[in-house]
Amino acid sequence: MTIRLIALDIDDTLLSSARKILPSTKQAVQAALSQGIKVVLCTGRPLAGVQPFLDELGITGDDQYVITYNGAVIESAAGRVVARHLLDNQAYREITALGKKLGLPTNVLDEHSNIYTADRDVDWWIVEQAAENEAGLFIRDPDELPATFAIAKGAFVGPQALLDQNEPKVRAALGERFYVVRAGRYFLEVMDPLVNKGQALRDLAAVLALSTEDIMAVGDEGNDIAMFDVAGLPVAMGNGTAEAKAHAKVVTGTNDEGGLAAAIRQYALR
Repeated sequence: MTIRLIALDIDDTLLSSARKILPSTKQAVQAALSQGIKVVLCTGRPLAGVQPFLDELGITGDDQYVITYNGAVIESAAGRVVARHLLDNQAYREITALGKKLGLPTNVLDEHSNIYTADRDVDWWIVEQAAENEAGLFIRDPDELPATFAIAKGAFVGPQALLDQNEPKVRAALGERFYVVRAGRYFLEVMDPLVNKGQALRDLAAVLALSTEDIMAVGDEGNDIAMFDVAGLPVAMGNGTAEAKAHAKVVTGTNDEGGLAAAIRQYALR
């Protein structure tokens, strides 16, 4: 197996617990790029929220790629869209209505990195999400937006206990028609049923004429499992969930002890 593409989750994988890229990680990623290996950030964030990390790592241009919104959009680092799968206005309304019914803080993201919520008392998690991703934040009821308004994903956010309590209800209401995934302790996301990091990775491999056997995927959470099931070499972070580790072939060190850099050096660099 020769690794030709490395797919990297961002939060708690590329980033340390201090939300920084370790020097060892940066060195390993840049070494991979210098050997012609594609390094693709695969994240639930929009491109605007990924751009600072792309810049720091030196991933630039129209021949480098990023998978955003958990797979809803595949685009080049220069912003050229390769593929997109959006949810229509009816889905947006249904997600918003369910959030109100369950008392869950709810927001949706359009493909332009803007966040919309119908919650007049905006939850702290939504505000942080907007700030972290350099996104616009708009308080709008569905009737205030055009019938053509489409979204890349919906998200229920809040304390872990609140999401733990309501996740079965969300899955029961939406799970048969949408892709519902726990993207982290504080995020439960809803997307097009064709969307996940694994499908996006498979689609990008086809564009690049790569075998999925030559892909190494590194992550830590439930939303990374789909790409683990596609990649020839799935690697879970030491700080990852038990579920993620169960789907990996390799478990490396944690995000605070250089686990990502160690995995890249051991399995990808020539």
